[in-house]
Amino acid sequence: MNQPDMNLTGEVSREKTIVKTSIIGIIANVFLAAFKAVIGLMTNSIAIVLDAVNNISDAGSSLITIVGTKLAAREPDKKHPFGYGRIEYLSAMVISMIVLYAGITSFIESVKQIIHPETPDYTAVSLIIVGVAVVVKIVLGRYVKGVGEKVNSDSLINSGKDATLDSIISASTLVAAAIFLIFNVSLEAWLGAIISLIIIKSGIEMLRDTVSQILGERNEPEMVMSIKKTIASFPDVHGAYDLVLNNYGPDTWNGSVHIEVPDTYSAEQLDDLLREITTKVLREHHVILTAIGVYAMNTKDEEIIAAREQIRNIAIGHEHVRQMHGFYMSKEKKMLRFDLVISFNAKDRKAVCAEVIADVQKAFPDYEVLANVDIDFSEI
Repeated sequence: MNQPDMNLTGEVSREKTIVKTSIIGIIANVFLAAFKAVIGLMTNSIAIVLDAVNNISDAGSSLITIVGTKLAAREPDKKHPFGYGRIEYLSAMVISMIVLYAGITSFIESVKQIIHPETPDYTAVSLIIVGVAVVVKIVLGRYVKGVGEKVNSDSLINSGKDATLDSIISASTLVAAAIFLIFNVSLEAWLGAIISLIIIKSGIEMLRDTVSQILGERNEPEMVMSIKKTIASFPDVHGAYDLVLNNYGPDTWNGSVHIEVPDTYSAEQLDDLLREITTKVLREHHVILTAIGVYAMNTKDEEIIAAREQIRNIAIGHEHVRQMHGFYMSKEKKMLRFDLVISFNAKDRKAVCAEVIADVQKAFPDYEVLANVDIDFSEI
């Protein structure tokens, strides 16, 4: 089926937004790293020095985001006909690993400082600068994460989360400084160890989420329901089934679906309908339907229509049967068939299907009963 041309304006705008946000992150983190490194060395504060190193890693993460976004925006070619969008998931995974590495390194250095403590030497100026850095990091983290959510960029979202964690680290150094100045007790290394564990946990969670996306997650139920609703909005479409969506990067989707239409449709009418559905789904949901299968719905034989409803009621009466579709009945061949969507919650989906077939066979003993088990990839 010929596909309508994609509007690239949104894709270009998204790429520019991600690159612009990442450049802002690089500039902010380089300046913060320089200030913190100087202050950390002047005050003999391991926490502030580690904080500066963390800012450098953040700048590196932003650079990786830019490179990943640029590579992901490459046009599809013969070797990769579905494009390079999944590179963004790989860049998000690299950023997750950087966060994890930074947390492990910080923890090791904090433990060393606990074993061989050094007395910090804070000044009012250094603490004011660290306080300003906390505010900058909070604002930067919220901004980057917000933009990431807006343009659906996991790399930016992870960078934003990392920036927020950095602001917590910087704030902890102020708490440690206050405790030292008031009580002359240095807790820097202990705070550093606790925060390092938090960073490690965050890095593991980021990595887990990104790997899950690369492996392939179920489609969002809201998205599936919305697309099916759009397809079913056409007057002669009596149902949309077996929707399969394949993700090739953020906001890049291809898919296939089955529709049920009256058996009176001509090939010309069907061709017009499929083209209209493809265009509307692309325009409203940015999903390219590469294939639309067709189930013919009997509208002529009242006996077959009644049998379909009877069998549907038998099927839905079973606990884990979510849907029946693709019904076909031949009086001449004494055969009937249908597809069943059975929930993953069923212990044995094949056994459920066998039970349905047995019950239908009892109701229609003269017919051969055939049923297929379909997968609901969204499990709504």
